[in-house]
Amino acid sequence: MRITFGLAAAVLVAACQQAPADPTVDHAWVRLPAVAGNPGAAYFTLHGGSSAGTLVKVSAPFAVRAEMHETMEMDHGAMAGMDHDAMANMGASMTGMQPVKDVALPARGEVKFAPAGRHVMLFDVAPTVKPGAKVPLTLDFADGKKLTVSAMVVGAGDPEPN
Repeated sequence: MRITFGLAAAVLVAACQQAPADPTVDHAWVRLPAVAGNPGAAYFTLHGGSSAGTLVKVSAPFAVRAEMHETMEMDHGAMAGMDHDAMANMGASMTGMQPVKDVALPARGEVKFAPAGRHVMLFDVAPTVKPGAKVPLTLDFADGKKLTVSAMVVGAGDPEPN
């Protein structure tokens, strides 16, 4: 009887254990460019699963190319080739962007892709994509997992969706 009870308890405990949670995304949205031919941008919040991961690529079938970027403040040292008077008129720093190869995602952590921070540049967005539409974004991780989410499209001057 004890052996039966022990086996039943072990099976019950094993059944209650959850499989490792995968990363998830919420609040995905795309801002169209103000001028056709200029890049648009995609934003979202990425939530880590039960183990750490690395986002290595974001793709969007409605754009010719998608690149992860980060907005950063650059000091005068980073602007070495600029005219001295131009730098003096800008103050101590200016904002610029640079491509990002990958993004670390901590286990159960959160990484935001938001205006003035990390974002996905969308080059040559199809002219058929209009405000109010929903478009797919596919996130590729270093471990081979993929996650496709639906993103709300807003116009260049429209507010961020809720």
